[in-house]
Formats: sequence, C-alpha cells, structure tokens
Amino acid sequence: MTDVLRRGRASLAFSFFAQGATFALLVTRIPAIQDRYGVSDALLPAFLAAVPILAGVGSVTTEQLVKRIRPSRLLRWSQPVVLLALLGVGSGDRLVELAVALGAFGLAVGALDASMNMLGVSLQRTYGRSIMLGFHATYSLGGIVGASLAWVGAHWHLSLFVSYLPVVLVLLPAAFVGSRWYVDGGAAVAGPEADADADAEAGKGQGESGALVFRLLLPLCLVMTFAYIGDSTVSNWSAKYLQDVLGSSEQLATVPYNVYMVMTLVGRGVGDFGVRRFGAVAVVRLGAVVAALGFAVVAVAPGAWVGMLGFTLLGLGLCVLVPQTFAAAGRLFPGASDAAIARLNIFNYVGFLIGSPLVGALGDAWNYRGAMLVPMVLVLATLGYARSFAPEPDRYGDGHERPRTADVGRGSYGL
Repeated sequence: MTDVLRRGRASLAFSFFAQGATFALLVTRIPAIQDRYGVSDALLPAFLAAVPILAGVGSVTTEQLVKRIRPSRLLRWSQPVVLLALLGVGSGDRLVELAVALGAFGLAVGALDASMNMLGVSLQRTYGRSIMLGFHATYSLGGIVGASLAWVGAHWHLSLFVSYLPVVLVLLPAAFVGSRWYVDGGAAVAGPEADADADAEAGKGQGESGALVFRLLLPLCLVMTFAYIGDSTVSNWSAKYLQDVLGSSEQLATVPYNVYMVMTLVGRGVGDFGVRRFGAVAVVRLGAVVAALGFAVVAVAPGAWVGMLGFTLLGLGLCVLVPQTFAAAGRLFPGASDAAIARLNIFNYVGFLIGSPLVGALGDAWNYRGAMLVPMVLVLATLGYARSFAPEPDRYGDGHERPRTADVGRGSYGL
C-alpha cells in the first residue's frame, strides 16, 4: 500500500471517529437541550424528527453534487458545518436558534454520512479487501468517547456550550487538516498528481445513476432500514425497557446502551477479518442471526442481567450490517457507486424515523416484550436478502454467480 492510501485511510477513519463523537454529544444531551430551550414534550418529537428528515434531503442533494464535485471535497466542508452546528445548539437560547442549528446539522450530516461512505467504499475497492467495518469501528469508538464526555458534562453540571466548545476546538482543526489526505477513487490509484484532474473526472461513471436498477438496490435498502430500526430501538428504548419492564435501578438502566456501543466496536474491529476469511454473505447472515437472538433474549429476559446479555448480542450482530450494506452497493454499481451509496444512505434515516415510534406504539398498545419481537422479525428478514451481499449477485436469473470482469483470473474475490 502506498503512503497516499495509508494517509487516506487514516484521515477518513478520523472523520468517522469525529462524526461518532459529535452525534453522541448531541443525542445524549437531549434532556439538557430540552431544558435550555424550554422545548415541551409535545414539541420535542418534531425537533428530533426534523434532523433525520433533513439528513435525507442532504443525502439526496449529495447524490446530485457528486456528479460535479469530488466526495472528498464535500466531506471536507460538511464536517466543519456539522461541528459548528453542534456548537450552535449549545450556544443559543431561543427556539428559532435551535431550529436553525438543528436544520444545519441535519442537512450537513446527510452530506457527511454519504460522502464518508463513498470514500470508504472507493478505498476498499482500491485496497482489494474488506476495510469498511474498520471505518465504522472508529465511528463506534467516537460514539463511546462522545457519550463519556456528555456524561462528564452532565455530572459536573456544565452548560452545553462549555461541554461542546473544547470538543469542537479539538476536532474542527484536526478534521480540516486531516482532510488534506482524503483520497477519491482515481487519486488513490494515480497518486497526488491526479488530484488536479479529479474534479473533472468526478462526474464520469455517474451517468449510470439514473439507470440504477432499483430491483437490485431494493434489498440493500430494506436491510439498511431493518438495521437502523434495530439500532434506534436500542438507543431509544433500552434504558426504559430495563427499568420499567425488567425492574432495574435507574443507574443500571444507563448501562445497556454503553454495552451495546462497546460491542459494536468489538464486532466491527474484528469484522473485516471475518469478511476476508468467510465472505460478506456469511458475515451478514451470522450478524442477522445473532441480532435476532439478542432481541429474543431481551423479550423473554426474566431480569435485568439477562436483558443486558441480550443487548450485548444485539451490538455484536447489528454492527456488521450497515458497513456491509454500503460495501455491497459499491460492488453492485461500480460505475455509479457514489450515487448508489447516496441513495442507500437515505434508508439509514428512514429506519431511524420508523424504529422508535414503532416500538413505542406497540409497547403502549400491547406490551414492550412483544414489541421487541418486531425488530427481531425484521432483522431475520435480512437472511432472505443475504445473496445481495455476494461479489456478484445473480443478475441473469439462472441461479449462478458471475465474477466481475475486473476480477476474472484473480481467483476468489477478496471481499
């Protein structure tokens, strides 16, 4: 691997880390944000729903922008906007200021998520082996760090601005400096001298975006949605479930999400080795089964500690699905991977919007144990779409896989 690739991989990993920390600092301080701005319980869901909706808009916009602008350039400027929007959330005192800050955060985070994964997929293609799970592992690590810093701020009763300012002062310049080493697909192969021509080449291959075969992309969109329904179930309901259903203490109820995040870090940290050894299909199938088992354990748990085991299994299982879904989209449409990833990224936010209200409505109408079985079934449905993660799905209807032209003569595909 060249120094260009190593620096590109390290700088992109830091971008994932910074985004994980930023997002955790926002979502874990929602009660403090609500108190600062006087947001009522009735109005809070509207503010929270606006972020993923606008992020979807940002992702759709990114699909069009990458026809003319390199993903690395979009990432370079969207990440500072996300960080400054976080600081804006912590510095205002009127609802209109909160709305503007969250609006900017949502739009920028959609562009950031899409462009980060575009660069990750293009780097993985250049490396010729699975590295996407490693990028998402650094996102999980950032989430753990961000949640820990949020706990410190809450424990010491620090204002949101005082909590956010040191983080932004560290991450903003570091991310901006690191963005110098981002590499797009062409630059990764040709080296830094190709950088001047990369903008002109950014649109090449994207002409296929209008011809993306939705029948092929749809299974990945569904898997992405199911994975984020599961993830939002854990992030929004794990504490309430442990305390109200399983009878844990308030302190213990804060632990499941931390355990979940730690296990996503562990699972993603070793996941690339599993993909290289056994293939993406096997890893996705195993992840879906483990995640479904986790939901089943949570649903039947007699007490808090067994419930914690279920959330542990959920972290190990769900963590592999999203990175492999992005990687599969890149393999399905090698000539239009940026457009495919931007479109697929929308279903990240669809799952997030559906998951929490779905479980809450079922829990109120039925019971929360039964509600946990719904994401379990959806995750199990991933097994039916696992063949979409193969190096080359059966596009011909004859039941046989075919290697990509570029891979003929290489033996088994490295992913």
